[in-house]
Amino acid sequence: MKEKSQVEDIDRSLYDFRNEEKAENIYKVEEGLTPEIVEQISKEKNDPAWMQLFRLQSLQIYNSMKVPDWGPSIEGLDMNQIVTYVRPKTRMSAKWSDVPDDIKDTFERLGIPQAERKSLAGVGAQYDSELVYHNVREEVAAQGVIYTDLESAMHGEYAEMIRTHFMHLVKPNDHKFAALHGAVWSGGSFVYVPKGVSVEIPLQSYFRLNAPGAGQFEHTLIIVDEGAELHFIEGCSAPKYNVANLHAGCVELFVGKNAKLRYSTIENWSKNMYNLNTKRAVVEEGGTIEWVSGSFGSHVSYLYPMSILKGKGARMEFTGITFAGKGQNLDTGAKVVHSAPDTSSYINTKSISKDGGISTFRSSVVIGKNAEHSKAAVSCQSLMLDEISRSDTIPAMDVRTCNADVGHEAKIGRISDDAVFYLMSRGISEEDARAMIVSGFADNVSKELPLEYAVEMNNLIQLEMKGSIG
Repeated sequence: MKEKSQVEDIDRSLYDFRNEEKAENIYKVEEGLTPEIVEQISKEKNDPAWMQLFRLQSLQIYNSMKVPDWGPSIEGLDMNQIVTYVRPKTRMSAKWSDVPDDIKDTFERLGIPQAERKSLAGVGAQYDSELVYHNVREEVAAQGVIYTDLESAMHGEYAEMIRTHFMHLVKPNDHKFAALHGAVWSGGSFVYVPKGVSVEIPLQSYFRLNAPGAGQFEHTLIIVDEGAELHFIEGCSAPKYNVANLHAGCVELFVGKNAKLRYSTIENWSKNMYNLNTKRAVVEEGGTIEWVSGSFGSHVSYLYPMSILKGKGARMEFTGITFAGKGQNLDTGAKVVHSAPDTSSYINTKSISKDGGISTFRSSVVIGKNAEHSKAAVSCQSLMLDEISRSDTIPAMDVRTCNADVGHEAKIGRISDDAVFYLMSRGISEEDARAMIVSGFADNVSKELPLEYAVEMNNLIQLEMKGSIG
């Protein structure tokens, strides 16, 4: 069998397959971003009046704000060339058998139905701009857990809950792409876990962007009430095109008193994607938010999940891994704001860069004046696999009280030639030796991922290491 010699030769068929668009099977708006297009999206989605107004106000904010100039260049992203809403001509179903065959085949190849049957309490599957499937196990629903698409929730008995929480953590004026999201958002999930309820097995949403030159703007809203527990998993992928695609989703997490939420994400977008996602959590007294984040795809990423530790004793942990290969500039990290006493946070990240890839870690830790006796620790480690790759660490700490314990540790390095030589002396090829070292470097992160995603990450590292010697 012929050895792969270029990263471009890697078989990404699991993600890069695509369904050819047929005009009779899809509905989409024109390219660009105008009030008329936003009103068209709002009408298509049957928005209540308040949401229609919210969209138009967000568009005004978007037009008044500048594009970020402090991170990776996004000059290749032209909103006049992006289709902000495209959906298959099908309605969401709670039965796989009712999903159109070509779409169903997409998710079958990604393993989503199999995972649902084996190890998930519920699944939502989004294809381009809308959910095509959403279901939750009867025993979970019997506990009072709500897991549905955001549009249905906005018109049902939870309408007021949606209105009082939607984009209250991430406001449209936070940054230009938050405003864009507020104007053209579509799809996404709503989860509500009642007081004291522990969901024993995870819920999962999977977002698949199939259309070339399109954007995906799903909104995920999760409310975990007092004393409740939940693990939510999010997966993302798209085939590769020779035109830019855009992902500007939004995640808002509300963690109640003494509640616990783990939010796991693997983003494996193709390398024509601009990933400008915004994620934020607020944690009440005694609550815990755990982030597990894997960033492997996209051409450019800006991604910094933020936690606001609002209540006394609130806690946050962030575990992340980033892999930047040829043609990738991944700017990732985490933010935390300690607003109450006795709060604690721990940020632990690993980044790998190769073939000229650029990996940048940014962290922001704010200890407010009322956050006495709080603890914050940041640890970031970067591994560069060749002389043309780059890795940067940009930490920021703002401490407003003397009674706090704050620490930061950073380490950037190369693979040790001695370690490679030692493994080769034991009969292991140089290629496999390097892959083994990288897998070991990422091991403590992969242990935190759900099993199927940990396997996916390790397989990806093995594949990406092919042909990387030198």
